[in-house]
Amino acid sequence: MDREIRLKRLHFRAWHRGVKEADLLIGGFFDKHGASWSDAEMDLFEELLEEQDVDIMAWAMGVEPAPERFAGTLMTALKELNYVPISE
Repeated sequence: MDREIRLKRLHFRAWHRGVKEADLLIGGFFDKHGASWSDAEMDLFEELLEEQDVDIMAWAMGVEPAPERFAGTLMTALKELNYVPISE
C-alpha cells in the first residue's frame, strides 16, 4: 500500500475511536509522530489500534503495564502525553 494512503487510514482510525478522550490521546499522538514512523512503527501502531481504548489510555498514563509487544520507543513516546491538545 502507498505510504500516503496508509498514513491517511491510520489518521482516520486514530481520530475516530468512539470516545472523545481516546480520540484526543491516540489522534494527537498520531498527529505528532505518525509522519516520521518507519513501516515497522506503523505496523506496531496498527496493532495498537486493535486494542481497547481503555487499555491504551491506561498504558499511556502508566496505570497498567503495557504488553511486552508494545514496549519500546512507541510506548515511551505515548507515555509522554505532551501531544494532547488542551483548550484554554
